[in-house]
Amino acid sequence: MRDTSHNNGLAGETSPYLLQHAHNPVDWYPWADDTLALARTRNTPILLSIGYSACHWCHVMAHESFEDPNTAALMNQAFVNIKVDREERPDLDRVYQLAHQILAQRGGGWPLTVFLTPDDLTPFFAGTYFPLEARYGMPAFREVLTRVSAFFHGQQLQLRQQNASLQQLFRRIETENTRPAETLDSAPLEAAQRALAESFDPRFGGFGRAPKFPHAPALEFLLRRAALDADSGAGARHMLTTSLTRMAEGGIYDQLGGGFSRYSVDAEWNIPHFEKMLYDNGPLLGLYAHTWKLTAEPLFKQVAEGIAGWVMGEMQAPAGAYYASLDADSEGHEGRYYVWNNQEIRARLTPQEYALFAPHYGLDGPPNFEGLWHLCVRQPIPDLAQAAGITATQATALLESARSKLLAARAQRVRPGLDDKVLSAWNGLMIAGMANAGRLLGHDDWIDSAARAAQFIHAHLWHDGRLLASWRAQRAELPAYLDDYAFLLHGLLELVQARWHAQWFDWAQALADALLTHFEDQTRGGFWFTANDQATPLHRPKTFGEESMPAGNAVAARALLALGHLCAAPRYLGAGERALKAALSAASRYPDGHLSTLTALSDALQPPAMVILRGNNQTLPEWRLALNQKFDARRIELAIPNADASLSGLLAQCAPRGEVCAYVCRGTACSLPITSLNDLAMALPP
Repeated sequence: MRDTSHNNGLAGETSPYLLQHAHNPVDWYPWADDTLALARTRNTPILLSIGYSACHWCHVMAHESFEDPNTAALMNQAFVNIKVDREERPDLDRVYQLAHQILAQRGGGWPLTVFLTPDDLTPFFAGTYFPLEARYGMPAFREVLTRVSAFFHGQQLQLRQQNASLQQLFRRIETENTRPAETLDSAPLEAAQRALAESFDPRFGGFGRAPKFPHAPALEFLLRRAALDADSGAGARHMLTTSLTRMAEGGIYDQLGGGFSRYSVDAEWNIPHFEKMLYDNGPLLGLYAHTWKLTAEPLFKQVAEGIAGWVMGEMQAPAGAYYASLDADSEGHEGRYYVWNNQEIRARLTPQEYALFAPHYGLDGPPNFEGLWHLCVRQPIPDLAQAAGITATQATALLESARSKLLAARAQRVRPGLDDKVLSAWNGLMIAGMANAGRLLGHDDWIDSAARAAQFIHAHLWHDGRLLASWRAQRAELPAYLDDYAFLLHGLLELVQARWHAQWFDWAQALADALLTHFEDQTRGGFWFTANDQATPLHRPKTFGEESMPAGNAVAARALLALGHLCAAPRYLGAGERALKAALSAASRYPDGHLSTLTALSDALQPPAMVILRGNNQTLPEWRLALNQKFDARRIELAIPNADASLSGLLAQCAPRGEVCAYVCRGTACSLPITSLNDLAMALPP
């Protein structure tokens, strides 16, 4: 049992990750001016440890080293120790992950362990997880601490030379004057699809080898290609549907409770790293809903409903905002909450239920996770039904009954830890997913859920025209980053399509204005990750490639282009186009690493059709339903009540005409008012 009698400098923090370490014998401090001043005064190197609450290996290192009194004594003697939640401070994580990549000559991860000189915060040694005792080809953590301390105090000349070289490299990265493209062209779109086809796994779907991530930006790019380009659409559609099907059947998807884990440790999607992140599930929800509309495949609708049910049941606070993540571990073991022994399942089901459930989820085969079973679909329902001499409908009902019983039993277990902080960026992604899927699948309760989250963010994290990044325990804090503004802007544009509300549209414009004022690179185009009044050590990041989430620059560009057309606002259109021109060089060199950028590029080259409906509460639903029957993954739709007269830009041109009418707009030009559903169908792109 951990000793909770000792409090260190993290005891007053709100981050669940930091609070997990508040009783360590390590004298942890938060990243703050007074902490950095303490290190300078002592002339003591800083040990910076970055992680997050759902991180399995962060927990392992904490239990092994940070709870060990001998290791803690060495850390306290030789270093000023700073803990950072990478979800609260993605700016610090970006800077020091890049530093790790340079120093260690390999990719990073979490926990990230970086040693900094106190005067200029330059890293001089970096790693990730270090074991308590030497193993896995890695030195013992105490050995690392001893050697790093000796190097700092005994090799100052060499240390300063190394730091100067690193600082120079960072300055070159920040000031690199990559010439923006003069024009936008479609060549990277074709190159990206070829690259995805080369890395596509034709048997199990997805891209590359284990570990395998869902990589929503790649799937969304393929969705748009399938919907837009007749020549390449078949190949894109095959990669999209194969990947989504295999993911849905695998253990990366929670077969009982819904929602996706962060990644699979194997290429078959069977065994996940069991943490569930909000930022994965928001985009995946929208993808499954869109792909159901594209294909009418019931599995995709079922998975969308599973994600949405999990989100509203487990990840939405009573006040409306969405929580950040669920831990991989419970009772000190990864995955314990999710896995089963065969006898436990047999005891809870009827013989008829078990006879179907066992072969469907592989219980008639060997265990697949540490002597236990993690549920993955092994046999399809039609085959099971035929073997049992029943209909597919009867088999589906028996499996649903079995899942309900096991889900209720699982709920009695010790639950994984919940990181209940509210992040503006991640809420933006889930607002977009819930609003989009709710509109496509006709779930008003999903749209209600998205609206409640938006209301919370507006009430608690939007102040004086600026956004804050994080909220927990009645405290909103930390200046927001590019992703916060871009993802929330995207979410609001999806929300007003699902349900028009002038307040959300006005807020979207205010977010866009703040984005341009505080984040845009006025010289070379694109957006910095941090605001122009926000200090960051070493350099100010500006990136265009995907990491664990869609690229903030890409989401900003796409949202600004859409908003610019709706508002007839050149300032938004120009900023979006400049961002894409700034990104085009990198996207052309590495197209499959910039897929959200290329989705935005597709919108810039061929702007989506916009349908503006004007009507009353009695007439608008019928027309919306008619639009929903003629699916277009790219189309922007707004249904604005006749009574709403507070419109500007292109929307102001779309005036009411009788009980209901429609305008089909492309770019800045709109059709004459359309007053019949037949005429509307004729006016829509094929």
